[in-house]
Amino acid sequence: MPLTILSVAFPLTPVGPDAVGGSEQILTRLDEAIVRAGHRSLVIAAAGSTTAGELIKTPRWDGELNDDVRRWAQRQHRIAIDEVLSRFHVDVIHMHGLDWHAYLPTPGVPLLATLHLPPQWYPEHVLGMQRRWTYLNCVSRSQRAGVRTAHLPVFLVENGVPVKELISNVRKRDYVLALARVCPEKGLHLALEAARLAATSMILAGEVFKYDTHVNYYEKEIAPRLDAWRRFVGPVGLRRKRRLLTGARCLLVPSLVPETSSLVAMEALACGTPVIAFRAGALPEVVEHGRTGFVVDNEAQMADAIHAAAELDPEVCRAAARERFSSQRMSRAYLALYHRILSGEEQLYCGATANDEIYRL
Repeated sequence: MPLTILSVAFPLTPVGPDAVGGSEQILTRLDEAIVRAGHRSLVIAAAGSTTAGELIKTPRWDGELNDDVRRWAQRQHRIAIDEVLSRFHVDVIHMHGLDWHAYLPTPGVPLLATLHLPPQWYPEHVLGMQRRWTYLNCVSRSQRAGVRTAHLPVFLVENGVPVKELISNVRKRDYVLALARVCPEKGLHLALEAARLAATSMILAGEVFKYDTHVNYYEKEIAPRLDAWRRFVGPVGLRRKRRLLTGARCLLVPSLVPETSSLVAMEALACGTPVIAFRAGALPEVVEHGRTGFVVDNEAQMADAIHAAAELDPEVCRAAARERFSSQRMSRAYLALYHRILSGEEQLYCGATANDEIYRL
């Protein structure tokens, strides 16, 4: 029987194939898969989004971002969710927003929230809440190990990327690449330092969102490190991202926070490009040290690894992406999870431990 799935995005960022944020990319791929599987996909997201299913638009904000704007956007989402639930029969609500707990509807429809942030970044009451028919999903083993909740079932469906869409005939060129949101926790200034130490050219791509901390970080830490050899090209869509990733000698991921996953690292491997990443969160799960890249501890080691990356086989990277990081695998697991939740069996396992296999998909 076809299901109706309501996917709810982060209020302040549009979703679609060219979305910048990881949660928006995952929602986009899952929305496409829901429609392909013959189910009904409803998506609440900011105006300007592109969806395969039916888009329920909330107002988009293009000005400066602050706490007042965030609360306003959360209210718009809460109103939209209530309106959808009054108009449609919804089988499962799937929350993807980083602040999903701020616009929860009245309990009733089974609700799955995918955690796209490190567990410690959520308010304490979120993981401790008692809310019937509410489920959490982690996107990596390292993230799952950090989630402790006595009342909510927790699943593990790992992220995936569109491996086939990332195939390209672009030839390798002599530059390294970093691609991420331009903000302090991504450590992109250290990627620039590593490229300088390695005496290699570098392209930095990503969006500077209109948060004061992001803008200040770009102006103080990124702009002074740019020169003729190390360039910033701003945000890129899927096609240009594919060209940049395929042509790069390697991808640098110098994250300073425990990454829950790394879509860009998975995308790089799908493009045949090794990844050099800091030992942060799930990054050692994605990068097979010495085979598909290198896991390092600082910018000096990253600089050394840049030279060693030339010895790694692009075909090994592509094979790893096909075997481990397919968005088709991820989508199949989520669709199975929706049915599993609707069966009602998970209400029996609210006290299971982090290692209980009942939670693995």
